[in-house]
Amino acid sequence: MTTDILIERADAVLTIAFNRPGRKNAITAAMYQAMADALVDAQRDASVRAILIRGSAGIFTAGNDLEDFMKTPPAGEDAPVFQFLRAISSAEKPVVAAVAGPAVGIGTTLLLHCDLVYAADTASFSLPFTQLGLCPEAASSLLLQRVAGYQAAAEKLLLGEAFDAAEAHRIGFVNRVLPAGEVESFAAAQADKLAALPASSLRVTKSLMKRASQQELRTQISEEAVHFGKMLLAPEAAEAFKAFFEKRKPDFRQFD
Repeated sequence: MTTDILIERADAVLTIAFNRPGRKNAITAAMYQAMADALVDAQRDASVRAILIRGSAGIFTAGNDLEDFMKTPPAGEDAPVFQFLRAISSAEKPVVAAVAGPAVGIGTTLLLHCDLVYAADTASFSLPFTQLGLCPEAASSLLLQRVAGYQAAAEKLLLGEAFDAAEAHRIGFVNRVLPAGEVESFAAAQADKLAALPASSLRVTKSLMKRASQQELRTQISEEAVHFGKMLLAPEAAEAFKAFFEKRKPDFRQFD
């Protein structure tokens, strides 16, 4: 059991918190497993009526821990990251997120599977997959354009440049922007409101909104994973990761 993910329970709300501030809450395989297990347990526990995801120390998450990711790349559908994606994308109970500071890569894409997303005015979002020689994951190639429209999604996914909370709100990616000191308490209060409502009403309402796209969502996650796995072994990704560890800009001019 890793201590880099905190699982806390307050009444009917289960909180999953990134707790690795010394590494900007970068996510390891063990952290993915802890979050996947928590989401599965929450699904089975009738006393849990809402889920809150948050960061710590003013940081949401820097995305994958690249050192851990390269040592133990996801292999097969049972890899912890894919268990996590299946669990959050199929969660029947409402999921609320509070985002302060950076949300990089999967730190941004996981939010597309949350029902309510509240961002601090310090929040920033980025999807740097092409910059790493990779492709989108977590069905973000499907979901982001549904939320933001094709052109806005293309700008974020093709260029991979960071965008701030105001932009995220403008394109419909987050529900509300709040001062950094208020975002977690506000999101927790929203989760409490959800937990006080009839569980069956929430479950059926969420199911009705998501049911039509669930198969398409699963297919997109699987297809992205296939491409992601192949691209992870390609020379472009090798150059991107080498440049990252050498603290320089990658040179992709040698590749077609």
